[in-house]
Amino acid sequence: MSDPTPTVTRNDAESRYELHMGDTLAGFAEYRSREDGRMIFTHTETDPAFRGRGLAGVLASEALADAAREGATIVPACPFIAKYLSENEVPGAVIDWPRSSQAQDSAAPGESPA
Repeated sequence: MSDPTPTVTRNDAESRYELHMGDTLAGFAEYRSREDGRMIFTHTETDPAFRGRGLAGVLASEALADAAREGATIVPACPFIAKYLSENEVPGAVIDWPRSSQAQDSAAPGESPA
C-alpha cells in the first residue's frame, strides 16, 4: 500500500494551514492575520513521524500560494517560511520581510512579531 497524497487545508478557526496525510495531521503552519491585510507566518511544525519526506516544503508552498491568491501581504516571521521564500518563487506573493532582529525574536517561544 502506498502513502496517501498530502493535502493542505486552511483552518481559520485555528489560524493555521494544516498538512494531512490521509486522516492524519502531519504538520501545520501557524499565522496571524491583521486587519491591514498582512498574514504573519509565525511557526511551522512537522510531526516527527513524517519528517524527511519534503512535506514541510509542500505545506509552505501551498500555504504561501493560498495567501498570495487572497492578496495578503506575507510576513515571514517563522524561520522555515523565511528560508522557503528566500529559495523559492511564489507567484503573486507580496512579501514584507521583517528586520532580522524581529525574525529572531519571533522564533523565541512567547514572543510576538510586530
